[in-house]
Amino acid sequence: MRRILALDTSSNACSVALALGNHRIHRFALTPRGHMQRLLPMVHEVLAEAGIGASELDCFAFGRGPGSFTGLRVATGVVQGLAFGADRPVIPVSSLATIAQGFARSHAEFSGTLAVAVDARMDEIYGARFSVDGNRVTALGDELLVAVDQWPAALCEADAICGSGWQLAPSGIERASVCQIDIEPDAQDVLTLALQGDVMPICATQALPVYLRDSVSWQKRTRVRTTSL
Repeated sequence: MRRILALDTSSNACSVALALGNHRIHRFALTPRGHMQRLLPMVHEVLAEAGIGASELDCFAFGRGPGSFTGLRVATGVVQGLAFGADRPVIPVSSLATIAQGFARSHAEFSGTLAVAVDARMDEIYGARFSVDGNRVTALGDELLVAVDQWPAALCEADAICGSGWQLAPSGIERASVCQIDIEPDAQDVLTLALQGDVMPICATQALPVYLRDSVSWQKRTRVRTTSL
C-alpha cells in the first residue's frame, strides 16, 4: 500500500498526513476543543493538494488512543466514514507509539529505550516503554493507565523520556537526561508506523478507539468530582 491517509486528534493537536509513494503532504495545528471543526477541512485540503479522491487511496490510518476521549471519538468517526465510503481498510495506530515515533524523528541520533508518559487527567497517566533504533520504534510491553502516586518504576528505567505526563512525576522520581516533555501525537508519525506494516489493516466497522480507562468508570468518577465542587 503506497497511498495512505492518516489522521490524529488524540491530544490538543489536530493533524492529517498523506503518503503518495515517497511524497508526503502534511497539516498540523494545535486546536484544543477544535478538532471537529478542523479535521475534515484538513482532509479536504490534503486530498485537493494531491489531486486525488478518497476512493483512490489504498488505506486509512488513525491514532486510536489512548488519549482524549472527545478527540478519539472525532478521529474514529471520521476515519470510519471515509473508509466505509471508499470501501478501504483502516490501520489503527497507538497514540503512545506515535509519540515515540515523533521523538525518534526529532532525535535521529538517539538509540536506546524510551519511556512515554501522557497526562490522562484525574491524577493518572498513560505510559509505555519503547525501543528506538534509528527510525524504528518497537513497543516493550503493554500500555498502562496508572495513578501518578503509583508511578511505575519501569518508566524510570529508560535512556530517554518524553510526553506531557512527565510534568506530573512525583518529586524524587529519577529522569533520563534526554527529555522532551512538549510533544504531541502527529499524523505524519501515524503514517510512518502504518507504512512499516507492523499493524494489520482492519475493516472500517472494526476501527475503534482504545481508551484504556473504562468509559463507564470515567463517567462515574466525573459525576463524583462534579458533585463535590
